[in-house]
Amino acid sequence: MSVRILSANLDAPEFAALIETHAELMLSLSPPGSCHFLPMDGLRDPAVTVWEMRDGDELVGCGGLKELSPMHGEIKSMHTLAAKRGAGLGRKMLDHVMREARQRGYAQLSLETGSMDGFKPSRTLYQSCGFEICPPFGDYVEDPHSVFMTLHLQ
Repeated sequence: MSVRILSANLDAPEFAALIETHAELMLSLSPPGSCHFLPMDGLRDPAVTVWEMRDGDELVGCGGLKELSPMHGEIKSMHTLAAKRGAGLGRKMLDHVMREARQRGYAQLSLETGSMDGFKPSRTLYQSCGFEICPPFGDYVEDPHSVFMTLHLQ
């Protein structure tokens, strides 16, 4: 497996299809008002950097980093194709996003994920990297369907 992480081509139909798959999964696991994934327009925000992950030529996942402030970033749009899960690709993308956050000088990296059982693998991954449960941050509000996590980088 020759996995590469590259800047995402947001104009590629293949990438748009991956984001649609991500959106469908999020909406199947969470009530619509509790889904905080970024649609394609949100990924185009200048405050958001998006990467795609390829295994050879195959698009297998993505991840993003949104700048909340010069010292605080948020992980967005982490997704690995279902057929590729369990091979460490999510960890590879998370390591990439964390490395980028450190290079930017962020003191804190946060995320929102679901509280339902379908999100347990994600929460386990984040906890294995040192993320801890925290109160809502940014524009988020308390929600029984959300788990907020943060990692202090400095």
